Amino acid sequence: MPVKKPPSHGPAPLESTTQVATPAPLAAAPSHPSVALVPTPQPAAKPFETPLPNFELLSANLARLVEEGGKAAAAYLRPVEEGKVSAQLSDSVADAAKTLGKIAEYWMSDPERAVKAQSALATNFIALWDTTLRRMTGEKKEDVALSEPGDRRFSDPLWRENPVFDFLRQAYGLTTNWANQLVANAEVDRDTRDRANFYVRQISGAMSPSNFLATNPELLRTTIQENGENLVRGMRMMAEDIEAGHGSLKIRQGDASKFKLGVNMATTPGKVVFRNDLFELIQYAPSTETVFKRPLLIVPPWINKFYVLDLNPEKSFVRWCVAQGLTVFVISWVNPDARQAEKSFDAYMREGILTAIDAVERATGERQVSAIGYCVGGTLLSITLAYMAATGDDRVSSATLLTTQVDFTDAGDLKHFVDAERVNAIEARMDQLGYLDGSEMANAFNMLRPNDLIWSYVVNNYIKGVEPPPFDLLVWNSDSTRMPKANHSFYLRNCYIENNFSRGLLEILGTRLNLADVKIPVYNLATREDHIAPARSVFTGAKLFGGEMRYVLSGSGHIAGVVNPAGKPKYQYWLGERPTGAFEDWLAKATEHPGTWWNDWIDWMKAQAPEMTAAREPGDRALQALCDAPGEYVREKA
Repeated sequence: MPVKKPPSHGPAPLESTTQVATPAPLAAAPSHPSVALVPTPQPAAKPFETPLPNFELLSANLARLVEEGGKAAAAYLRPVEEGKVSAQLSDSVADAAKTLGKIAEYWMSDPERAVKAQSALATNFIALWDTTLRRMTGEKKEDVALSEPGDRRFSDPLWRENPVFDFLRQAYGLTTNWANQLVANAEVDRDTRDRANFYVRQISGAMSPSNFLATNPELLRTTIQENGENLVRGMRMMAEDIEAGHGSLKIRQGDASKFKLGVNMATTPGKVVFRNDLFELIQYAPSTETVFKRPLLIVPPWINKFYVLDLNPEKSFVRWCVAQGLTVFVISWVNPDARQAEKSFDAYMREGILTAIDAVERATGERQVSAIGYCVGGTLLSITLAYMAATGDDRVSSATLLTTQVDFTDAGDLKHFVDAERVNAIEARMDQLGYLDGSEMANAFNMLRPNDLIWSYVVNNYIKGVEPPPFDLLVWNSDSTRMPKANHSFYLRNCYIENNFSRGLLEILGTRLNLADVKIPVYNLATREDHIAPARSVFTGAKLFGGEMRYVLSGSGHIAGVVNPAGKPKYQYWLGERPTGAFEDWLAKATEHPGTWWNDWIDWMKAQAPEMTAAREPGDRALQALCDAPGEYVREKA
């Protein structure tokens, strides 16, 4: 997941890449088109210099480190002793070994091919040794491995000024690039190549010399200057995070103590006006004297909490919609436990969206609504729209889909967590509890950007001993939810594995669904750097709808591209013709516009239903207010 720029000790905003000049037969891996990789000018070599530590304090802190390490080990072993260890890690390791084994088999099956591959790496290492020796004598030499300037893992000057650390940095770049090229040039099927790329990225991220105390000059300097106090703080945090993760490391990404729902997060005024076993319905208070007659229902993903759309007043999409004169309702899904184990996908449709539409009519007197679906909430909304079209239900007059997939052919890196064997294992775990623990989905999302969302925090939290700063978006990101067994199993099998919806094979309540039957106007937003719902995947799905389609591409990623406030936009957006042909062809012809898509969307919304009426207060009609927004369900922790 790229968002607000973090402090200097926090994670990098974008994943880093490394490019190396490598001789034939392995062509250099293509660089990102928007990044120019150039050699970094090198100063004269400098030794690693830092004052000696206070050995008495260092010894005392090492003893404390052992004590805190014992607490961490106890927190890790407790679930093992209780028989609560998940098999998820072993499943991943087995799949990685099998996938990378296919790549190795391709190269090793031909001796000449294997020798050329090994020679490519050896040639670059010989060049690196030569460069290192020359730099040690004071000669200026360009890097052998060309690093992206934005790679903050190697921002400390000693990574280039000291020949030892410079060698480690470039050796890592050479090896990583070589491994990437082995995957890129192996003649294997697309799925194997994609999975291998994913696993190589995980391994290379984990093995970076920046992650280890002994090979990172900044960590060494910090440890010596603090006499090891940083390691004690870090181990204490690690023990706490293992305890919080019930035996697994739940990496803290922000200081959650600085945020409280309803106080400085999710603060848009409103009331919960309906509640059942699956959701609370929030109606927000108007801030204008008149409002658009047609109300707006927002369907967030059930795998996250809704308040990403209401983080704070400056970034709140909900508050902005209210200010535009919309009567806004938001579904706040329950954080399910064993009681919802058998709540199926159709239950989320019937008892969720369709029941919410009934409630909106009772609250406003309006039979028809406009609807927004975000991420898997958009997938659920799309399936509901197809069901409504098939059954003659016209209560949704227009729909907006935010980073939503309905075709899963190009589903992105998340598909590496979903195959028949994995789903069988997930279902076995869900059978025990009735739900999937939220940490499993959170870990999967973090692995899509391991350098930013895993290893930067490992280094800063547990080695530097720095408490992560308060950051509302990352606090939300860590506020994971569980997933009920029946619903999640249906979603994984019918969407990710079998892709039944886009193929016209999905049945809900005995009704065969076809997206071509959905004739209402659709505003379909994709984001250009989305790792979860790739823009190409959203584009492919947009072709399947049968009515007016406005496909819009926003800058940035899955969250920042959506939460791009009109008052202070960071990213642009692109508009083009109705999706046909290839995504690349559409993008080449699309027109770039400055600012946020929010303004384009509200103009589109006004055109769909321009009629106005007097403002509506929550609870002033058939539905009574049950409690203040953001409600009770959102406060339940996983």
